[in-house]
Formats: sequence, structure tokens, C-alpha cells
Amino acid sequence: MIKTDILIIGAGPTGLFTVFEAGLLKLRCHLIDALPQPGGQCSEIYPKKPIYDIPAYPEILAGDLTDKLMEQIKQFEPGFTLGERADTIDKQEDGTFIVTTNKGTKHQAPVVAIAGGLGSFEPRKPPISNINNYEGKGVEYMIKEPEMYRGKDVVIAGGGDSALDWSIFLADVANSVTLIHRRNEFRGHLDSVDQVQKLKNEGIINLITPAEVKEIVGNDKVEGVVVHKDNEEPFTIPTDHFIPLFGLSPKLGPIADWGLEIEKNAIKVNNALDYQTNIPGIYAIGDVNTYPGKLKLILCGFHEATLMCQSAFKRIFPDKKYVMKYTTVGGVEGFDGTKKEAPKAVIKKIE
Repeated sequence: MIKTDILIIGAGPTGLFTVFEAGLLKLRCHLIDALPQPGGQCSEIYPKKPIYDIPAYPEILAGDLTDKLMEQIKQFEPGFTLGERADTIDKQEDGTFIVTTNKGTKHQAPVVAIAGGLGSFEPRKPPISNINNYEGKGVEYMIKEPEMYRGKDVVIAGGGDSALDWSIFLADVANSVTLIHRRNEFRGHLDSVDQVQKLKNEGIINLITPAEVKEIVGNDKVEGVVVHKDNEEPFTIPTDHFIPLFGLSPKLGPIADWGLEIEKNAIKVNNALDYQTNIPGIYAIGDVNTYPGKLKLILCGFHEATLMCQSAFKRIFPDKKYVMKYTTVGGVEGFDGTKKEAPKAVIKKIE
């Protein structure tokens, strides 16, 4: 039996940052993740994808963000159960929970924080009849290694942040980039839309809207895509790779059977207080939760994790008080510019 203060289900960015906030409160954490390494989607799906909305980082690769978070929490020595899926949860008479994985590993904690991101997921595929024939032969639903596109002709389909960001990024890598979207309007950040339009005006990328890819052509691999554009005859664009980025279809998996209140495949939480679910002691933070005004951003997950840890401390130690201080008070560097021996920043005084 693995025992801890906060059991975190999901080792993505939100789950990892929870370790830091809990560590400042001197709470121990253990993380469970079905993936074989920490980082969640940032490590498994798009480690080389640039992220632009992390404070103090104008741009950081998803994989590098994971590395920085791991470095940040190292001092608090969290435990990990990786490559195993959280399957069942049982509440004990003393109020603690026992979570058992699909491989039989048991974990016990008074607080469970579900930070499972989108849960288990699969890519949303466009309705192209022969697309399955080209998977792994020029059709990719996610980009893990941008270098494989160097000097290649690439067609990207989609209208969200991923389609926009990868079009911008691959403009400096691929021989040519064509972005196709079925509408003239995009769902991504306005700055990304402006960058794509700028690259299009400069002749660096091709932008075709409103249009859709209806067919893939090629013998043993992708050689081109057939595009249908409003009021025009269908035409073929030669390409080496077709990358439809239509998002992921999330599934909560076994967590959906834990008695939690679910809405549109997400866990409902009380955002007015502490992101607790309908079961006291079980919290949901990050992309896995939902509430009025919810934004699925890493930044928002960090905020939710911070407030959740405050509530968790009160639940675990109802008779203790703490006085919050700024991290700069107990920082690594001394006020005179000298190094302190202890690298751990103490920002919460526990009484």
C-alpha cells in the first residue's frame, strides 16, 4: 500500500504543479498516470509543440515545460506510479480513499486530486473514406517530431490553435505549408490568426478557406489531397504529408464510474471555493473539470491546483493554521546576493 497526503491522478502539467503547491504546505504527493513518463499530452503527443501562454516564457516547447516542472518539484520528492491506470476508488471508514490501478497497485490518501487532462483520448478524424489506408504513410493526427517534415510539402487541416501554431512553426521547417479550413473564421488565439495571415500575405504559407479535403491520393503513401472549395471545381494539391488537426475525442475511462457528477465528459466542480467534486475529499483540476466560465488552459490548471491545495491542507489538518508569505521571502538567493544552503523556498508558516 502506497500512502501519501494527496494522491494525484494524472502527471501532466497541472498534476506536476500540484506537487509544488502541496510541497510548500509540507504535504506529500504521489502521482498515478497511464503513460510511461510524466508530462501528459505535453510529453506523449506534442513534446516539440511550442506553447506561448506560460508566464515568463514567450515561447517554450511542451517537452521543455515538463522538464522545468520536474525540476521545480524535485525538492519535494514526489512518488510516481507510471504506466498504470487508476481503475477503482473505495472510501474507508476513516475518510481516506484507496485507489487501485489496473495492475493491482493500491494507494491510500485522505485527498484525491484528479488532474487527468482530457482522460484517455483518440484523434477526431475527418470524414474521408480512404484516410485509414494512409495512416502511418503520410497521414498523421499529431506532430511529435517536427524534423520529419523538414524539406517536405505539408498540408494541415483545421481551424484551432494546434492547426495555427503548427502552420506557423513548420513554415520554417517544411518546403511548403498549406493550411485548409472549412470556414473563413478561426477558433484559435487572435495573435496566431494574425501571424498566419501575415505569413500568407508574405507568400510563406498557403491559406485556403473556406475549403475541405475530401480525398487522399497516392499509391503506397500520400502523394496529394483533393480539395473542395466553394464555387470552384475540386483540385489536387501535391503533398508528402496530410495532418488533420481536429482535436481529440476525450474519454474519462474508469473515473466515469466513480460516482462523480459528469457533464459533457468532464467532472463538475465547485469553482466558487476549491474545485471539489460532489464527493468531499475528491477534487478535479485542469482540463478534466468543468464549471461556468471554464477555460481549458494550462495556466488555469495551475491556478486551480493552487486553490485546491489550500483546501486540501485544511481538510488534512483541520486544527492547524498557516500564515501565507511570498515565495521571495524564503527564496534561494539571499538579500545580499549570496546563495543560501537550503534550496527549498519556505513560503507557508505552519502553526
